[in-house]
Amino acid sequence: MSSPARGQRPQPGNIVIGIISLASGHADGLRQFGATRDAFLASLAPWLAFPLVTGGLMLLGGGGLDALSNLLAVLCGLLAPPVLSFQAARLWGRQDAWLRFATALNWCQWVVPLVGTALLAAFSFLAALGLPGGAAQAAVVFGFVAYALWLHWFLARHGLDLSPLRAAVLVLGVNFVTVVLVLGPRMLAMELSGR
Repeated sequence: MSSPARGQRPQPGNIVIGIISLASGHADGLRQFGATRDAFLASLAPWLAFPLVTGGLMLLGGGGLDALSNLLAVLCGLLAPPVLSFQAARLWGRQDAWLRFATALNWCQWVVPLVGTALLAAFSFLAALGLPGGAAQAAVVFGFVAYALWLHWFLARHGLDLSPLRAAVLVLGVNFVTVVLVLGPRMLAMELSGR
C-alpha cells in the first residue's frame, strides 16, 4: 500500500479485521477504521436504517403514537452515545481522536449480539447438563452486559487515549444518561397515565 500524499489522511483498512482485533482485545485494530465524518456516518447508517424502516412500516400499519414513540426512543438510544462521548472527549481534550473512536465503537457493536448468542448457546448446554435455569439466565445476562461494557471501555481507553478511570467514567456516564433519556419519558408517561 502506498503512503498517502502530503496533507492526506491515511485510508482505513479492513473493517472486519478491525472489529475482530478490537473485540478480542487488540488495540491495533483501531488503525483499520477511518477518522473522518464520512467514515463515522457510514458506521452509523446501518444502525439508523433498521429502526427507520421498522418505524416507518409500523406507522404505515397504523401504529400511531406508539410507533412514533418507539422510533424516537430507539433513535435517542442510538444517537445519545456519540453526542455524550464527544462532549466527554472534548472536555478531556481528546476530540481529535473522537471520530476514529466513535466509528470503531459503532462497527464493534455488531459483535455484542454475537457474543450474547454464543453465551446463550454455552449456557443452554450447561443448563441441559443440570445447571439451574435461573442461574444460566443470570450468567448469560451478566456475561452479555459485562462484555458490552468491557468493549466500550476498551475502545474508550485506547481510542481516546484515556486513563482506565476516565474510560470507566465515560462508559458508565454515557450508558447511564442514555438509559435515562430512553426510559425516562416512558416511565414518566406510565406514571402520568396511572393517575
